[in-house]
Amino acid sequence: MYSIRVSTPERLIEATRELLWERGYVGTSPKAILQRAGAGQGSMYHHFTGKPGLALAAIRRTAQETRAAAEAVLGGPGSPYERIEAYLRRERDVLRGCPVGRLTMDPDVVASDDLRAPVDETLDWLRERLASIVEEGQELGEFPPALDGEEIAATIVATVQGGYVLARASGSAAAFDTGVRGLLSLLAPRSPAGDSPARGSSTPTKA
Repeated sequence: MYSIRVSTPERLIEATRELLWERGYVGTSPKAILQRAGAGQGSMYHHFTGKPGLALAAIRRTAQETRAAAEAVLGGPGSPYERIEAYLRRERDVLRGCPVGRLTMDPDVVASDDLRAPVDETLDWLRERLASIVEEGQELGEFPPALDGEEIAATIVATVQGGYVLARASGSAAAFDTGVRGLLSLLAPRSPAGDSPARGSSTPTKA
């Protein structure tokens, strides 16, 4: 239940966001949304065009917050490698999964152009942002010029999303941590001698 000081539309959006993350689109019934939001009968149709309109508002909010959280570390201080490392190691609720990534496994979301659009836009933005950081690292001599920025960006996104799946399947964040450490060891800038990483990557990610 949310505070009555929060507006009804806000309570409905936040309740829907939580339920979509927990249950998916089909499992998120109007009744469950109203109960979670502490809203009265008919409020969903008063403020939104039913469940689809409310779900779209919730997914857009989730996508916006996901991009903001990623940009907070990708646009933060440090070298390109350090910013990618910060993104991979940032605190996550690993066993709960990615609120955006999980939507890609929801057939009702994937089947709807409107509901899928914020998800596609967020993943596209993330790949482009990561690719630009890899290319920045190449210009600075931190990453080898032979690397393909778009391919490395896709690999980073796949490692994170795949890590969520493996962690949930095993019931442990260890699988996510292992994938992150492995990717960072491959990306780590080499020492001048070229025979060892310039920085270690042995500390488990917080989750």
